[in-house]
Amino acid sequence: MILAVDVQYDADCGYAAGLLFARWDDVAPVATVSKKQASVSEYVPGEFYKRELPCILALLGELDQLPEIIVIDGFVFLDGHSHAGLGKHLYDALDGKARIIGVAKTAYAGIGDEYKLLRGDSIKPLFITCIGLERAQAKEHIAAMHGPHRMPVLLKTVDRLCREQALAGAAGRMQELAQG
Repeated sequence: MILAVDVQYDADCGYAAGLLFARWDDVAPVATVSKKQASVSEYVPGEFYKRELPCILALLGELDQLPEIIVIDGFVFLDGHSHAGLGKHLYDALDGKARIIGVAKTAYAGIGDEYKLLRGDSIKPLFITCIGLERAQAKEHIAAMHGPHRMPVLLKTVDRLCREQALAGAAGRMQELAQG
């Protein structure tokens, strides 16, 4: 099984969402999973993983078994090969039991052209980093995902799902304040 995961924030809460799917070209997920994580760390430049990793690990705790591959929104290695990003920290936290593919929408300083992937009719690349599999294979997997545009449909869907959860959490908090 493959898991695409994303996290959104509202105040000090993180909302992680995941879509499980069996094949790279699947149109729809087999299942969805979500998890609210209270008291997440503040964002610190260069240490994004400290905020995001606990949310993803909590989401993974909701699954019956660990997926073979996890696709994250971000980088495995910030420079492509040695400077650990969220994906490398996730890989280490899972003791290397899942392969990780990072899909980033913007370049990080030091990322070379070999990490770029153009999908569909887009002229803006995605940046693909990975651990546990070869970069060429990771790029093939993301290129094969359903959808004619830059972002695969399932990655757009998981992004939307976690944003909706964060908005619902904010609305619930506002309602509590109004009633209290």
